[in-house]
Amino acid sequence: MESLRAKKGFICDMDGVIYHGNQILPGVKEFVEWLYRENKNFLFLTNSSERSPKELQQKLSRMGLYVDESHFYTSALATASFIRSQAPGASVYAIGAHGLLNALYDEGITINDVDPDYVVVGEGDNYSYDRIVKAIDLVRNGAKLIGTNTDLTGPKEGGILPACRALVAPIELATGKSAYFVGKPNPLMMRTGLRLLGVHSEEAVMVGDRMDTDVIAGIETGLDTCLVLSGVSTMETVNSFPYRPRVILNGVGDIPG
Repeated sequence: MESLRAKKGFICDMDGVIYHGNQILPGVKEFVEWLYRENKNFLFLTNSSERSPKELQQKLSRMGLYVDESHFYTSALATASFIRSQAPGASVYAIGAHGLLNALYDEGITINDVDPDYVVVGEGDNYSYDRIVKAIDLVRNGAKLIGTNTDLTGPKEGGILPACRALVAPIELATGKSAYFVGKPNPLMMRTGLRLLGVHSEEAVMVGDRMDTDVIAGIETGLDTCLVLSGVSTMETVNSFPYRPRVILNGVGDIPG
């Protein structure tokens, strides 16, 4: 545990690590206070594409936790950055919430439902049968398919929600095309996180609640890994994976000690 506390940089997932729904998790306030007190470089790196960093900052503030907006990075931002780097000035047909749309606009990417370069799918409550039919037509006509993240499900208070990977699946199955997913565990997003932190991978730790996105992302990017049992993964599910986190804790409140 001492080696964990000695790390200069902390990349933390949010859902299941910092909060569930609109409930902040036990020990989070103490953990964030410790990060600030010890002058740690930290980033909340979330695969959720629904909210902007400002909205995530305000969400935490409503729960009584203040964290500067600069400490947030989302799969929506990573997806928009990836598309801009691949095809500056591209147009997309987007299925997702305003966090995704705002990120696309900020990168100079326009919305196009006739002949877009890409179909981009994130999470959001505007997902519908009609939109999926439209996306299928556009992909069949040549648009490239991108998902903001590979999560099949996400946690909510009292259960789970279908996440991006599950929402993209009907389009993949109907078109025979495979989506490219930008969020964790894609090293693109992790390397961006490290660059924003300003630390080397050996000096950082990935803290998350999922073996299939957070822990594998940390391992494949050369970070130390810490799994917290406050979200999706349990001790039983940990044993079903061929890799392991270095540290398993009940929650982030255990990190400061």
